[in-house]
Amino acid sequence: MLRFSILIMLILSLELSASEKAQPKSNTSCISCHQQEAGHWQQSDHAKAMAIATEANVLGDFSSVDIQHYGQRAHFYHKSGKYFADISYDKTEKQPGKAKQSFEVKYSFGHYPLQQYLVETGKGKLQVLPFAWDSRPKTEGGQRWYHNYQNEAIAPNDRLHWRQPLQNWNGMCADCHSDGLKRHFSLSEQSFDTQWDNINVGCLSCHGDMSAHSQAQTIKSNNPSQLSLNTNPMHRDDKGVWKRKVEEKVATWHGEPRDNRFMETCFACHSLRSPLTDGIEAQEPFLDQFSPRFINAPSYYPDGQIKEEVYVYGSFMQSKMQAAGVNCLDCHDSHTMKLKAEGNNLCLQCHSPAHFNTKEHLHHKAGTAGSLCVDCHMPQTRYMGVDDRRDHSFSIPRPTLSEQTGSPNACNRCHQDKDPNWAAAQLKDWFGGEKQLASNQLALISLRAGEAISPIAHRKIIDDASIAAIKRASAIELLPMTHETVNVNWYQSQLTSSEPLIRLAAAEQGYLLPDNIRAQALSPLLNDPLRSVRIAAARTLSADTKLKATQELTFSNEVSSWRGEGRLNLALQHLALGQWEKAETQLIASIATDPYFDPSYINLADIYRASGQTSKASNTFKEGLLHNPNSSGLHYGLGLHLIRAKDYLAAEKYLENAATLAPQNVQYQYVYLVALDHNGKTTDALDYLKRYLSNYSAHPQLIDTGISFARKQGHLSMLNYLQQLKRSKG
Repeated sequence: MLRFSILIMLILSLELSASEKAQPKSNTSCISCHQQEAGHWQQSDHAKAMAIATEANVLGDFSSVDIQHYGQRAHFYHKSGKYFADISYDKTEKQPGKAKQSFEVKYSFGHYPLQQYLVETGKGKLQVLPFAWDSRPKTEGGQRWYHNYQNEAIAPNDRLHWRQPLQNWNGMCADCHSDGLKRHFSLSEQSFDTQWDNINVGCLSCHGDMSAHSQAQTIKSNNPSQLSLNTNPMHRDDKGVWKRKVEEKVATWHGEPRDNRFMETCFACHSLRSPLTDGIEAQEPFLDQFSPRFINAPSYYPDGQIKEEVYVYGSFMQSKMQAAGVNCLDCHDSHTMKLKAEGNNLCLQCHSPAHFNTKEHLHHKAGTAGSLCVDCHMPQTRYMGVDDRRDHSFSIPRPTLSEQTGSPNACNRCHQDKDPNWAAAQLKDWFGGEKQLASNQLALISLRAGEAISPIAHRKIIDDASIAAIKRASAIELLPMTHETVNVNWYQSQLTSSEPLIRLAAAEQGYLLPDNIRAQALSPLLNDPLRSVRIAAARTLSADTKLKATQELTFSNEVSSWRGEGRLNLALQHLALGQWEKAETQLIASIATDPYFDPSYINLADIYRASGQTSKASNTFKEGLLHNPNSSGLHYGLGLHLIRAKDYLAAEKYLENAATLAPQNVQYQYVYLVALDHNGKTTDALDYLKRYLSNYSAHPQLIDTGISFARKQGHLSMLNYLQQLKRSKG
């Protein structure tokens, strides 16, 4: 019992450290009865999600160590049982204020493969230090200080700099690393009073408040219903089992339908999403607390594979596993969260060894790369330089898609000296070729890759019930690529879909409905059962502020107003209602909070322009460029501002900058060409266009503009070149 007594004392000490909360809920009552589960939990990453910076918890070397990364320096040391970091800069990258700043490390954050550290910077804010400790073994390159952006020099005027909002613990990280956390962000004070129940991820984060159950157990209630956990979706009572006959390749579920609602709680943290509330309530629907990122660029590759750090939700929800009823705990232990079996044995729980764990299927020698199921069907992507994450879409390698769309494939991830054609030939030799995708699936991949498809083909993707709901919702998000408006009768079926993700995406893109029918079609979603759908409808409709959905929208924006986007969204709410002065106030606050977030400057300048305050508009653009010199949007906006002021030569310089900084933006290219022509530099415009077309795709608008200029100049060779290019585009 000694081990568990120590554990209980540890948990109690952690709870007492969360003194910010008057009456925090406790995990200790759970542990006193569920000691085996508590012992398993102690082995999990959840148990080490966050901790007070003590000798028992801090893994990094604080023995007076100096580290330098480009122009940034850090000195790590400890004294009197506390841990400190001194941060300084070269003159070229000097942080505004003191040349050197000392910070006490308050908390360790995570433990493997990196352990990060949190320091206080005022107004209740905790920031993540720019250097983390690589806790991997030395044999794997670990046991060293590691900069969070190892290959980049992150200057103080970068949004990714460690003192900026995007590196703020309270807003970016906190709710997934502590039980019952509330940010408590003050809009007026721009400060946090963040509180938690328990410092790490324990019982409460997954099971919710079980105090009634604990109390009933303590008093030995005679009412069995008070002791029952079956009403709690986290406590599954699956009346069934995965079974596979000897001759079958894959097991199927036998018994009553599974209740996989508990994964909503898993998804709350293991997803890329925007919060709609303050903190996470276990067992509440995922879409009642968050609005998830759909599986489109830039976060995902065209075929749906993970690209950026998107965690698990988006990939798993598009998988055949999810469609079959597989859940997280079929593979992961419920308390250690470690895999239930090693190697291929994990997959062979359901997949026939005679069919899949054979030389004829694996084609790789046991113990070598490629011999594990996950090597081909769950390829890894490395994030933060050391952290390998597996793709949970369980996809089949398709080298031909790599050739067509630039998506990676598992074969060439290993065989980097070969090309996709080689990999495709290998698959043809082994399996007779790649397994063909259905036409609508291929059309969706083409759409995501930026290829042109017809509006009819696009709608067929969305209507195809055989495609995972998240894929269809992602296709709805892309409707503006093929539709200026949508058919009301057809779109109504999306707005009333039984699939919440479909309704959410349809509400977000509801502005594609004709003006005269939009409110009537979208209004029912203001009362949708799920908050994310209600908020999306309220945003699209700019609904009455007295409505519950609009109040929820406002609150969701306020929750995120510790960063520029939240204040900007509040401003856009005000603008939609014609409240220009309130919008101006929010945008000014957004700039003060997040000075390296350029959209706030652009929108504020637009308010000044529209209200005739041209001098303020000009100053706003210039201030924005002072903080964001590489913002194509600000260069473009100032260029247009100068054109309106008839200062055409000055405008040309800013429009050139915009076109250079954002070469894929056709509008920027077009306006710059027109500006050159207006300034009597038509030949320069044609020279620029020829160079541009040698590197980027030929947009019809740019081709037609060039043809007009070539005719004007009598430039026959350029005219012939552009006309041939136009014919080749059909």
